[in-house]
Amino acid sequence: MNKKLNEPTKNKQPLFVTVYDRLYKQIMDGTFPPDSRLPTEPELAKVFGVSRMTLRQALSLLQEDGLVKNIHGKGNFITKVHQNENKIGLEKLGNPLYKCFPEKVDDVELSLRMELVTDYSVQVLNRPLTAVVAVDRWYMSGNKVAAYAFTIMSIEAVSELELDLQNEKQLLEMLETEVYELANSSTIEIKRSHSINTPSLKYQIFDGGDCDLILESVYISDKYPVVYNKYYIPTEFSQIRINTKK
Repeated sequence: MNKKLNEPTKNKQPLFVTVYDRLYKQIMDGTFPPDSRLPTEPELAKVFGVSRMTLRQALSLLQEDGLVKNIHGKGNFITKVHQNENKIGLEKLGNPLYKCFPEKVDDVELSLRMELVTDYSVQVLNRPLTAVVAVDRWYMSGNKVAAYAFTIMSIEAVSELELDLQNEKQLLEMLETEVYELANSSTIEIKRSHSINTPSLKYQIFDGGDCDLILESVYISDKYPVVYNKYYIPTEFSQIRINTKK
């Protein structure tokens, strides 16, 4: 491992790819186990005998692979993704946050409010409306809020699902799991966002960084979505996966 990578070699591949290959092998064989912190960039650059720019190119590839995540101010950490290659992705109906957020969710805090019908709610819910229920969900991991979801549903859907809006536990169970058991399909769109677009911002989940935004319409019937969800996951935690088969 201490052999400098800039020594003469017949390998014509770019130097950062060589560094990437070495780090990839060490991650996969457990030299750097899941959740562990990599040595600092200056330390790794010295070990591999390369510049910090070359090292960062290799780390960038590992981040794209979902094997390494950078936490601002703390360093580069090994993720858990490579431990489970058969992990279910967005191709299967179910709450997308738990498929894209690898950290442990310790608690979900919920709040709701009634809102007037707007052009936006009519557009995304695609049905006649008399009132809209807006729900905020804050996902706690450790002592911090690590992800956020904003949901809107018509008051008509509340009645159809026989929900008691005074019963937060029932509502949370419906939004987290039961609606996906009742649903026959969903549509998902993935975007990158710089901010959370909601009038209710109780917590700050990232400090000026980007987040992956998952827009989801969940259908029980084919006529219109029963709920419309916006899941915000900071990019440092987000790991979006879609398994495809021929």
